[in-house]
Amino acid sequence: MIVGVLLSCAVTAFLYYYVIHLARFRYLLNRIPGPRMLPIFGDIFEVLLNPPRKGIWDLYVSRSTTYRAIYKGWYFIIGWVVILNPHDIQTILSSTKYNTKGIVYKFLRPWLRDGLLVSKGAKWQERRKILTPAFHFNIIKQFFDTMVEESNRMTNSLKDMENSTVQDLRSFISYHTLNIICETSMGTSLRNMDEAEQKRYRKAIYDLTEILIYKYIHLWYHSDIIFWFSSKYKEQVKCLKILHGFTEKIIAERKQYHESTEGRYLNFENVIEDNDMIGSRKKRLAMLDLMIAASNNNQMSDSDIREEVDTFVFEGHDTVSAALSFAILLLAEHKDVQDRVRNEINAVMEENGGKFTMTALQNLKYLERCVKETLRLYPSVFSITRTLEEDVMLQSYLVPAGVEVLLDILHLHKNPDFWPNPEVFDPDRFLPEHVQNRHPFAYIPFSAGSRNCIGQRFAMMELKTVIGTLVHNFYLEPIDHLKDVRFLMDIIIHPKQPMRVKFVPIEDAHLV
Repeated sequence: MIVGVLLSCAVTAFLYYYVIHLARFRYLLNRIPGPRMLPIFGDIFEVLLNPPRKGIWDLYVSRSTTYRAIYKGWYFIIGWVVILNPHDIQTILSSTKYNTKGIVYKFLRPWLRDGLLVSKGAKWQERRKILTPAFHFNIIKQFFDTMVEESNRMTNSLKDMENSTVQDLRSFISYHTLNIICETSMGTSLRNMDEAEQKRYRKAIYDLTEILIYKYIHLWYHSDIIFWFSSKYKEQVKCLKILHGFTEKIIAERKQYHESTEGRYLNFENVIEDNDMIGSRKKRLAMLDLMIAASNNNQMSDSDIREEVDTFVFEGHDTVSAALSFAILLLAEHKDVQDRVRNEINAVMEENGGKFTMTALQNLKYLERCVKETLRLYPSVFSITRTLEEDVMLQSYLVPAGVEVLLDILHLHKNPDFWPNPEVFDPDRFLPEHVQNRHPFAYIPFSAGSRNCIGQRFAMMELKTVIGTLVHNFYLEPIDHLKDVRFLMDIIIHPKQPMRVKFVPIEDAHLV
């Protein structure tokens, strides 16, 4: 009797969900433009039958080119809407009601846990409040010397390279951006580590990122149960052990140091740098110090600190290496722009006694426009997602709760209504007189709204420092051209093949 009643209730609930909720869900979705959907299956076969990564990327580009403002897709009971219109993007990003990150961020949780990138609600608000001071200009400018030193090491490596040619630009750049983010976020230099430990850490980051992407684009691995029985899960566990273990070790060392110095280097209002050592590691201001100070006030636990340090490493090296790679390729292909950047750098350095100083960096206005234009054409994070927890009324359509909204930054930045000749590299698009009349959400390389990128000032400073150093020391010559570059689906914009560039030392340029 009881079993029969429970079964009847279950069937009734299911029918209610299917007939009432799902019918409304599908009705609202189907009013939005998009490709033809099969009953029940939607467009799942088109997704599954395309080659992973390359095929899915091509499908995404094809649809975003066809539907310039908004389009939908769905399969079974899962639906998503892709938005390319700055007015609708503003509706999503300017309201805290739509702050819940999309499903792709779920795959980052094993590594980042509840770090700032993936957390939500009160926890996210509390963390953001604690971490915001670490990215104040007066704090991040202390990292400038670290960036210059690593840029100089990059220069020396290039000068020692056979034929001055980099065979895989992204990989080469990423090696150095990881050095920068580790030293600035954790206060530790990978160069001073045991070589085997350093290689193990670098490899674990690369391998885990590949596993997370693999899981994201293979729909059946969205089920944790299925993923647990795969070989990829065992690889993930191995990588996480290395990465979490490394971060925990650095945190413990750093806390021990501050205990031994009675916390006198934890005052961020009076930034102090000294020559004390932690083992073989020089004590320098790091973002980790701010979090240790917060932990001393019972605001953050050791696991909280680890989450944020791991988040800094993830967000702070691959995104920057992608942007640097495309900026270098664009400058190599546009010699007139490259020459203008070099002339600006040389003039500004001359005004500062021949040195590349923080003051010099701030005066590189044309270089900054080049960086912004690079991020327009090739945004490192080319899309961001939100899961709607309530309906949202856009300009022309009502999008129901439960939908995954994808904000397509890549194609937003190429909308000809806001960007004339959108495929042309033109840094002067970012002259003040051109910016002032543009829609504020037509350009969002660092997202926008309350969940914008907390580290965007840091990233811009690093991009300008590295590019400025390289262009001052080298003529950049293209080997591969951007028109021939093909892409793979990823979280961060990812070329299918290695990209090659020739760096000709300035003193030898007349020989070319």
